[in-house]
Amino acid sequence: MAGVIQTTVRRSMPASLLLRVRHRSPGLANGLVGGALAAGLGLAAFTVLVMLLWVSSPYPDSGPGGALHVAAALWLLAHGAELVRVDTLSGAPAPMGVPPLLLAVVPVWLLHRAARDTAEGGARDNAPLMPGRTAWAGVVLGYLAVAAPAALYAAGGALRPSWAWTALCVPLVALVAAGTGVWTAYGRPSGPLEQVLGAVLPRGARHLVLGPDGRPGVAARAAAAGATVLVAGGAVLLTVSLGWHFGETRRTFGRLTEGWSGWLAVLLLCVTLLPNAAVWAAAYALGPGFLLGTGVAVTPLGARAAPLLPPFPLLAAVPDPGAGTALHGTVVALPLTAGVVVGWFVGRGSVTGGGRFGVWTTGRTAGAAAFAAGLCGVLMALLAGLAGGPLGTAALARFGPVWWQVGLATAVWLGLTAAATALTVRAWRLRRSYRRGERRADRVVAPRRRPALPRPARRERLPRRTWFKRKPGRSAPAPAPVAADEPYLLLDDDGDDRAHGAPGDLRDLHDGTDPFGVRPRPEPLDDLPTPSPPAAPGDTEPRPPA
Repeated sequence: MAGVIQTTVRRSMPASLLLRVRHRSPGLANGLVGGALAAGLGLAAFTVLVMLLWVSSPYPDSGPGGALHVAAALWLLAHGAELVRVDTLSGAPAPMGVPPLLLAVVPVWLLHRAARDTAEGGARDNAPLMPGRTAWAGVVLGYLAVAAPAALYAAGGALRPSWAWTALCVPLVALVAAGTGVWTAYGRPSGPLEQVLGAVLPRGARHLVLGPDGRPGVAARAAAAGATVLVAGGAVLLTVSLGWHFGETRRTFGRLTEGWSGWLAVLLLCVTLLPNAAVWAAAYALGPGFLLGTGVAVTPLGARAAPLLPPFPLLAAVPDPGAGTALHGTVVALPLTAGVVVGWFVGRGSVTGGGRFGVWTTGRTAGAAAFAAGLCGVLMALLAGLAGGPLGTAALARFGPVWWQVGLATAVWLGLTAAATALTVRAWRLRRSYRRGERRADRVVAPRRRPALPRPARRERLPRRTWFKRKPGRSAPAPAPVAADEPYLLLDDDGDDRAHGAPGDLRDLHDGTDPFGVRPRPEPLDDLPTPSPPAAPGDTEPRPPA
């Protein structure tokens, strides 16, 4: 029997180990594989695109090795790394640091998916997730393990990566994108954001960025809406300008290349640069405009000629050189519209989303609108910094909008407009709620910090103790009768402690007296006889009881 038991135990051990291996949490190796796979897929996507264009080109400048070097360089450029052209006419290397924003979507999306899937581990809902730091570190290290050889390989081509920018931008993109993926896998908890906001923002402004339920606050939503309106409006301005200069836009295709393959390559390049051009148009509407070289500014007030610009379809949308006209001044409607949108979000939140502050005051509403405008300025400054960069040396060293000018102009334009709009929306919504009779506590009156105890309707208070002692000969008045259906409040009876004993005295528990000095409720007297009615004025004999 013992042998049977021993055999049974030995046979169950492998099944138990197999069950543990099957349900165990994935380790660091899964993160390394996921990060390397994300980098490999990104490189493969860029390689396929470049090789298709190289095959379809009737006059390729180099062989397949040169096309592969260009693909690796473009993959690094999508991360924000600056490239250097070595085969220039002057012989001096020229930087190229204008990253197409649409290309950046590919590595960011792949990193996000890889980190999210690694943290989840492909497990079911009841399986535990991988530790966040392990998944994050694994994906980033696996991604960089592929990015480093790719950068070394791209250094042997005509477009070589700048080592300083590569060492800064590629790890930064990997850290941020992988971090958002792990954060998404864990259900987007608000703890990490609260720690970051607690280090950079005062306590009174944190709820404007992150709400108590973990969702974006009023100011964060308003800033995102304002930035969206500005970029979308910039895309509309770009489309109108391209239609206005349609003839010049069409002629630039013939100047750059010949054949359908070359036109397709130029068209794809224009599509990848469309987000950059939309940000440039938004900077133009805000006032600072953009630079087409050192000292060549294009603003609504006027534009200077840029003789060194190559023929390019998107550059055909640049306004003609000369002083600005009334038609150019109509672009100020875009920042005004964005300010109205930001103010509408803040004004609505000041009434419906006040939280523990209830309905915001006018000063708090105006301050929240200004804070939202500042956040929108930060977002636009970040987009302006990413959308521009150098395209060469000397005159082409500065190309695109100046980030700090765009951020400052956004804060000023939207701050003034949003504050006025927010106060108007707040007053209108409050007036409408008053007309409807909506006087709820969370909308009209701020909730008290301590809830007030209900007061009895009919109850006479006992005389309170004074600072001086009572005279020995006088006794405290009898307490007033208490209704049978009334609640008993401990704080309403402040009789003399000598009549009831000291509070907390254990002897009072035996005689029916509460240790806190409250007399017990008297029992109802049901057995008493009913009193006889009063005698009439002429009656002399007593009447029998009824």
